[in-house]
Amino acid sequence: MPVPGQPTHEFVTVEQRDHIWFVTLNRPEVMNSLHYDASGELARVWDDFAADDSAWVAVLTGAGDRAFCAGNDLKATAAGTNRHISEFDRGFGGLTDRYDLFKPVIAAVNGWAMGGGFELALASDIVIASDRAKFGLPEVRVGLYASAGGIHRLPRQIPQKIAMGMMLTGKPIDAQEAYRVGLVNEVVPHEDLMAAAERWAREVLVGAPLAVRGTKEGALRGLDRTLQDAFRGEKRGDYAWLRRHELSADRVEGPRAFSEKREPKWVGR
Repeated sequence: MPVPGQPTHEFVTVEQRDHIWFVTLNRPEVMNSLHYDASGELARVWDDFAADDSAWVAVLTGAGDRAFCAGNDLKATAAGTNRHISEFDRGFGGLTDRYDLFKPVIAAVNGWAMGGGFELALASDIVIASDRAKFGLPEVRVGLYASAGGIHRLPRQIPQKIAMGMMLTGKPIDAQEAYRVGLVNEVVPHEDLMAAAERWAREVLVGAPLAVRGTKEGALRGLDRTLQDAFRGEKRGDYAWLRRHELSADRVEGPRAFSEKREPKWVGR
């Protein structure tokens, strides 16, 4: 069902099931590529997702069977009707330059994930791929570079030589190769993609939501620190969501439910 109280969107659809938001890029006629207005709309969707206490995890996918997202809308750029998407302080699709969203985001890649579309997947926490999916950063072939974080995230997520080969040639890889090098968590038959993504989302919901957010926050912020400093950051209270979890009702509910041999009832506070 549509998210209650949220506006109708032109380029994106949003629906909620339990605590899961399903966010779908809805420009299949241009392989879900994003122009300035679509990227801005998606940025506002992520703002709403972050602010909604009932939203605990998001699944991002693309409409149709051809593409997850083909990146920046180059036709709009060539026609002079597109402003530079980097003008958003949240990056491409409102996600690639966003560093304060600690609710998990799962990318369900249903086809081509090219350029900015691949960068959206790289900025997600978990990636589930259809067996039809392809991933690539072809920017150098059109006189550009992967400016929405691709040139920085890709070498951090897979071996450097493989990343450099992909970026310098612009050649894409298929879903099985992406799985082999560690870019995706699971490859499934195309028709099973959304069911698999929802399965992963519901597995995330098994955990206490504030603990999940604190785990994501600590893991990502700790990457920029030495191991010792990252570990001691927990004791210093550097990670806001972990601090909130330590003071939450869920912190009491978890051990109590375990001792009483029942499923915990998380409230997210």
